[in-house]
Amino acid sequence: METVLHRACKGRPREFDVDEALAAALRVFWQKGYEGTSLTDLTDAMGITRPSLYAAFGNKESLFRKALDLYEREKLSYIGEALAAPTSRGVAERLLRGALEMQTSECEPRGCLRVISSVTCGAEAESVRADLQARRVSSQQALVDRMERAKAEGDLPPGTDVQGITNYLLAILQGMSVQAGSGASKSQLEEVVRTSLAMWPGR
Repeated sequence: METVLHRACKGRPREFDVDEALAAALRVFWQKGYEGTSLTDLTDAMGITRPSLYAAFGNKESLFRKALDLYEREKLSYIGEALAAPTSRGVAERLLRGALEMQTSECEPRGCLRVISSVTCGAEAESVRADLQARRVSSQQALVDRMERAKAEGDLPPGTDVQGITNYLLAILQGMSVQAGSGASKSQLEEVVRTSLAMWPGR
């Protein structure tokens, strides 16, 4: 009897795949940005009801953070690989080419989820903007640290402004994302990559 009661109290199992639902939510956020995405957009894409969304993921903001975690884990894995490159030019090239491939993939929405969401966050989404900013700062610091190491190793010239060159590279990456989202072709973005690497001061 106790076993039967325990089973009865456990509740009904979820009738959807949480990982698939989260991947569907990610695509919607990626296409429309945080503020441009409605709960109806999400439930339609995920194939679930609002109560199921709340039960599995919390509110819209919580779901966005989980989707952003998935995005960084799966779509931005090239960043960690880039930081492991043996030279600063290698780091820059892997970042630029990784971004190029991700942003021009025929299987994914165009542009960068972080950029799309950060430029559309108004006052009502301030906590989302703050989270995006914190993630950006963390990524930027990792890149600054890597360029500092390159300078110490003689890879970059002694007078290199590490913060400046990091900001330059990040500006190029962000610009590529915006252009990709605006419909720039892969060949156009490849030209940006080639030009940026031609101007790179390190080995």
